[in-house]
Amino acid sequence: MAHIIVLGNEKGGSGKSTTAMHVTTALLRSGYTVGVIDMDLRQQSLMAYVRNRRAYATREGLALPIPESHELEPSQEDSQRAARVEEESRFTAALDQLDRGNRFIVIDCPGAHTRYAQMAHSTADTLITPLNDSLIDFDLLARLDPATGKVAGPSIYAEMVWKARQLRARAGLKPVDWAVLRNRVSTTDAINKRRVGKALSELAKRIGFRMIPGFSERVVFRELFLQGLTLLDLGDAGGGRLTMSNIAARQELRDLMRALDLPETELHI
Repeated sequence: MAHIIVLGNEKGGSGKSTTAMHVTTALLRSGYTVGVIDMDLRQQSLMAYVRNRRAYATREGLALPIPESHELEPSQEDSQRAARVEEESRFTAALDQLDRGNRFIVIDCPGAHTRYAQMAHSTADTLITPLNDSLIDFDLLARLDPATGKVAGPSIYAEMVWKARQLRARAGLKPVDWAVLRNRVSTTDAINKRRVGKALSELAKRIGFRMIPGFSERVVFRELFLQGLTLLDLGDAGGGRLTMSNIAARQELRDLMRALDLPETELHI
Protein backbone atom coordinates (compact mmCIF):
# COMPACT_ATOMS: atom_id res chain seq x y z
CA MET A 1 0.00 0.00 0.00
CA ALA A 2 1.34 3.42 -0.98
CA HIS A 3 2.32 5.95 1.67
CA ILE A 4 0.22 9.09 1.08
CA ILE A 5 1.83 12.51 1.53
CA VAL A 6 -0.57 15.47 1.50
CA LEU A 7 0.50 19.11 1.12
CA GLY A 8 -2.26 21.17 2.67
CA ASN A 9 -3.41 24.41 4.19
CA GLU A 10 -6.09 26.94 3.31
CA LYS A 11 -3.89 29.83 2.18
CA GLY A 12 -2.22 30.38 -1.15
CA GLY A 13 1.40 31.39 -1.64
CA SER A 14 2.83 29.34 1.22
CA GLY A 15 4.87 26.98 -0.95
CA LYS A 16 2.65 23.88 -1.15
CA SER A 17 3.26 23.20 -4.85
CA THR A 18 6.97 24.02 -4.64
CA THR A 19 7.34 21.62 -1.72
CA ALA A 20 5.27 18.94 -3.49
CA MET A 21 7.49 19.18 -6.59
CA HIS A 22 10.70 18.85 -4.59
CA VAL A 23 9.46 16.04 -2.32
CA THR A 24 8.29 14.15 -5.41
CA THR A 25 11.61 14.60 -7.22
CA ALA A 26 13.64 13.67 -4.12
CA LEU A 27 11.71 10.40 -3.81
CA LEU A 28 12.03 9.67 -7.53
CA ARG A 29 15.77 10.38 -7.38
CA SER A 30 16.01 7.99 -4.42
CA GLY A 31 14.62 5.19 -6.58
CA TYR A 32 10.99 5.16 -5.46
CA THR A 33 7.93 5.18 -7.69
CA VAL A 34 5.67 8.15 -7.04
CA GLY A 35 2.13 9.04 -8.12
CA VAL A 36 0.81 12.60 -7.88
CA ILE A 37 -2.63 14.18 -7.69
CA ASP A 38 -3.25 17.93 -7.99
CA MET A 39 -6.32 18.99 -6.03
CA ASP A 40 -6.00 22.63 -7.13
CA LEU A 41 -8.24 22.20 -10.15
CA ARG A 42 -7.92 25.85 -11.23
CA GLN A 43 -4.21 26.62 -10.98
CA GLN A 44 -2.84 23.05 -11.32
CA SER A 45 0.76 23.97 -10.52
CA LEU A 46 1.77 20.39 -9.74
CA MET A 47 0.24 19.06 -12.97
CA ALA A 48 1.97 21.83 -14.92
CA TYR A 49 5.26 20.75 -13.32
CA VAL A 50 4.72 17.15 -14.46
CA ARG A 51 3.77 18.23 -18.00
CA ASN A 52 6.77 20.57 -18.18
CA ARG A 53 9.07 17.82 -16.95
CA ARG A 54 7.77 15.29 -19.46
CA ALA A 55 8.04 17.77 -22.35
CA TYR A 56 11.57 18.82 -21.39
CA ALA A 57 12.76 15.22 -21.11
CA THR A 58 11.33 14.42 -24.55
CA ARG A 59 12.72 17.57 -26.15
CA GLU A 60 16.23 17.08 -24.73
CA GLY A 61 16.30 13.30 -24.99
CA LEU A 62 16.78 12.85 -21.24
CA ALA A 63 15.71 9.91 -19.09
CA LEU A 64 14.38 11.97 -16.20
CA PRO A 65 12.37 10.09 -13.55
CA ILE A 66 8.75 11.21 -13.94
CA PRO A 67 5.87 10.57 -11.53
CA GLU A 68 2.65 8.92 -12.60
CA SER A 69 -0.14 11.48 -12.49
CA HIS A 70 -3.92 11.41 -12.28
CA GLU A 71 -5.97 14.51 -13.08
CA LEU A 72 -9.27 15.13 -11.31
CA GLU A 73 -12.25 17.18 -12.47
CA PRO A 74 -14.90 18.99 -10.41
CA SER A 75 -18.37 17.51 -10.42
CA GLN A 76 -20.96 19.22 -12.62
CA GLU A 77 -23.89 17.79 -10.67
CA ASP A 78 -26.49 20.35 -9.53
CA SER A 79 -27.25 18.53 -6.30
CA GLN A 80 -24.68 19.07 -3.55
CA ARG A 81 -25.16 15.50 -2.38
CA ALA A 82 -24.78 14.07 -5.88
CA ALA A 83 -21.66 16.20 -6.46
CA ARG A 84 -20.14 14.95 -3.21
CA VAL A 85 -20.79 11.32 -4.14
CA GLU A 86 -19.32 11.80 -7.61
CA GLU A 87 -16.18 13.53 -6.33
CA GLU A 88 -15.66 10.89 -3.66
CA SER A 89 -15.90 8.22 -6.37
CA ARG A 90 -13.39 10.03 -8.60
CA PHE A 91 -10.93 10.54 -5.77
CA THR A 92 -11.17 6.91 -4.66
CA ALA A 93 -10.59 5.75 -8.26
CA ALA A 94 -7.52 8.01 -8.54
CA LEU A 95 -6.03 6.62 -5.33
CA ASP A 96 -6.74 3.03 -6.41
CA GLN A 97 -5.03 3.60 -9.75
CA LEU A 98 -1.90 5.19 -8.26
CA ASP A 99 -1.73 2.73 -5.37
CA ARG A 100 -1.22 -0.20 -7.74
CA GLY A 101 2.24 0.74 -8.91
CA ASN A 102 3.67 3.39 -6.59
CA ARG A 103 5.44 3.42 -3.24
CA PHE A 104 4.34 7.00 -2.54
CA ILE A 105 1.42 9.21 -3.54
CA VAL A 106 1.89 12.99 -3.25
CA ILE A 107 -1.27 15.13 -3.16
CA ASP A 108 -1.17 18.91 -3.55
CA CYS A 109 -4.24 20.66 -2.09
CA PRO A 110 -5.58 24.11 -3.04
CA GLY A 111 -5.39 27.12 -0.76
CA ALA A 112 -9.10 26.81 -0.07
CA HIS A 113 -11.59 24.62 1.76
CA THR A 114 -12.95 22.18 -0.84
CA ARG A 115 -14.51 18.73 -0.71
CA TYR A 116 -11.52 17.25 -2.50
CA ALA A 117 -9.16 18.85 0.04
CA GLN A 118 -11.18 17.39 2.91
CA MET A 119 -10.97 13.92 1.40
CA ALA A 120 -7.23 14.25 0.83
CA HIS A 121 -6.59 15.19 4.46
CA SER A 122 -8.52 12.15 5.69
CA THR A 123 -6.25 9.84 3.65
CA ALA A 124 -2.91 11.42 4.64
CA ASP A 125 -0.28 9.25 6.27
CA THR A 126 1.99 12.29 6.31
CA LEU A 127 0.51 15.80 6.25
CA ILE A 128 2.84 18.70 5.39
CA THR A 129 1.56 22.20 6.08
CA PRO A 130 3.90 24.85 4.63
CA LEU A 131 3.70 28.12 6.53
CA ASN A 132 5.31 31.43 5.67
CA ASP A 133 7.22 32.61 8.72
CA SER A 134 4.94 35.45 9.75
CA LEU A 135 2.24 36.11 12.32
CA ILE A 136 -0.16 36.78 9.43
CA ASP A 137 0.18 33.22 8.15
CA PHE A 138 0.20 31.83 11.69
CA ASP A 139 -3.53 32.61 11.69
CA LEU A 140 -3.84 29.57 9.42
CA LEU A 141 -3.24 27.35 12.44
CA ALA A 142 -4.55 29.31 15.40
CA ARG A 143 -5.99 32.56 16.70
CA LEU A 144 -3.68 34.70 18.80
CA ASP A 145 -4.78 36.97 21.63
CA PRO A 146 -3.70 40.44 20.39
CA ALA A 147 -3.13 41.67 23.94
CA THR A 148 -0.95 38.82 25.21
CA GLY A 149 0.28 37.18 22.01
CA LYS A 150 -0.76 33.80 23.41
CA VAL A 151 -2.71 31.16 21.50
CA ALA A 152 -6.43 31.74 21.99
CA GLY A 153 -7.63 28.70 20.08
CA PRO A 154 -7.24 26.60 16.94
CA SER A 155 -8.20 27.90 13.51
CA ILE A 156 -10.81 26.45 11.18
CA TYR A 157 -8.05 24.63 9.29
CA ALA A 158 -6.66 23.04 12.46
CA GLU A 159 -10.18 21.90 13.33
CA MET A 160 -10.50 20.34 9.85
CA VAL A 161 -7.28 18.41 10.41
CA TRP A 162 -8.64 17.25 13.77
CA LYS A 163 -11.80 15.93 12.09
CA ALA A 164 -9.68 14.14 9.49
CA ARG A 165 -7.73 12.52 12.31
CA GLN A 166 -10.95 11.36 13.92
CA LEU A 167 -12.07 9.76 10.64
CA ARG A 168 -8.77 7.88 10.40
CA ALA A 169 -9.06 6.70 13.99
CA ARG A 170 -12.58 5.38 13.41
CA ALA A 171 -11.34 3.54 10.32
CA GLY A 172 -8.58 1.89 12.37
CA LEU A 173 -5.77 3.64 10.47
CA LYS A 174 -2.48 4.87 11.89
CA PRO A 175 -2.48 8.46 13.19
CA VAL A 176 -1.39 11.04 10.64
CA ASP A 177 2.12 12.44 11.06
CA TRP A 178 1.50 16.19 10.82
CA ALA A 179 4.55 18.33 10.02
CA VAL A 180 4.42 22.13 9.85
CA LEU A 181 7.10 23.43 7.52
CA ARG A 182 8.43 26.93 8.18
CA ASN A 183 9.14 28.61 4.84
CA ARG A 184 10.91 31.88 4.09
CA VAL A 185 12.43 32.14 7.57
CA SER A 186 13.99 35.57 7.84
CA THR A 187 17.61 36.00 8.86
CA THR A 188 17.10 39.64 9.84
CA ASP A 189 13.71 40.01 11.53
CA ALA A 190 14.78 38.27 14.71
CA ILE A 191 11.90 39.57 16.86
CA ASN A 192 9.21 38.31 14.48
CA LYS A 193 11.05 34.99 14.06
CA ARG A 194 11.18 34.46 17.82
CA ARG A 195 7.48 35.34 18.25
CA VAL A 196 6.41 32.94 15.50
CA GLY A 197 8.68 30.22 16.84
CA LYS A 198 7.38 30.60 20.40
CA ALA A 199 3.75 30.55 19.25
CA LEU A 200 4.35 27.48 17.07
CA SER A 201 6.07 25.61 19.90
CA GLU A 202 3.12 26.29 22.20
CA LEU A 203 0.58 25.30 19.56
CA ALA A 204 2.43 22.13 18.53
CA LYS A 205 1.92 20.67 22.00
CA ARG A 206 -1.77 21.60 22.02
CA ILE A 207 -2.87 20.28 18.63
CA GLY A 208 -0.20 17.70 17.84
CA PHE A 209 2.15 18.62 15.03
CA ARG A 210 5.92 18.81 14.71
CA MET A 211 7.97 21.55 13.09
CA ILE A 212 10.44 20.85 10.30
CA PRO A 213 12.76 23.17 8.32
CA GLY A 214 11.55 24.57 5.02
CA PHE A 215 12.93 26.65 2.19
CA SER A 216 14.44 30.10 2.24
CA GLU A 217 13.24 32.67 -0.30
CA ARG A 218 15.30 31.65 -3.33
CA VAL A 219 14.62 32.43 -6.98
CA VAL A 220 16.12 29.10 -8.02
CA PHE A 221 13.16 27.18 -6.61
CA ARG A 222 10.92 28.90 -9.16
CA GLU A 223 13.14 29.49 -12.17
CA LEU A 224 13.40 25.78 -13.05
CA PHE A 225 9.61 25.35 -13.04
CA LEU A 226 9.16 25.86 -16.80
CA GLN A 227 11.39 22.86 -17.45
CA GLY A 228 9.82 20.79 -14.71
CA LEU A 229 13.22 20.53 -13.05
CA THR A 230 14.63 20.85 -9.56
CA LEU A 231 18.20 21.26 -8.33
CA LEU A 232 18.45 17.47 -8.10
CA ASP A 233 18.10 17.24 -11.90
CA LEU A 234 20.83 19.68 -12.93
CA GLY A 235 23.44 16.95 -13.32
CA ASP A 236 21.38 15.19 -15.97
CA ALA A 237 20.14 18.41 -17.52
CA GLY A 238 23.62 19.89 -18.00
CA GLY A 239 23.06 22.76 -15.60
CA GLY A 240 26.76 23.38 -15.19
CA ARG A 241 28.49 24.26 -11.96
CA LEU A 242 26.24 24.91 -8.99
CA THR A 243 26.39 28.33 -7.36
CA MET A 244 26.67 28.70 -3.59
CA SER A 245 22.98 29.62 -3.50
CA ASN A 246 22.12 26.44 -5.43
CA ILE A 247 24.19 24.31 -3.07
CA ALA A 248 22.50 25.90 -0.04
CA ALA A 249 19.07 25.32 -1.59
CA ARG A 250 19.85 21.68 -2.28
CA GLN A 251 20.96 21.24 1.32
CA GLU A 252 17.65 22.72 2.49
CA LEU A 253 15.85 20.05 0.49
CA ARG A 254 17.99 17.32 2.02
CA ASP A 255 17.29 18.67 5.51
CA LEU A 256 13.57 18.76 4.78
CA MET A 257 13.49 15.16 3.52
CA ARG A 258 15.48 13.89 6.49
CA ALA A 259 13.16 15.74 8.88
CA LEU A 260 10.12 14.14 7.25
CA ASP A 261 11.55 10.75 8.27
CA LEU A 262 9.29 8.81 5.93
CA PRO A 263 8.93 5.14 6.96
CA GLU A 264 11.20 2.52 5.39
CA THR A 265 12.82 5.11 3.12
CA GLU A 266 16.48 5.53 2.22
CA LEU A 267 17.35 8.83 0.58
CA HIS A 268 19.96 9.12 -2.16
CA ILE A 269 19.97 12.83 -2.96
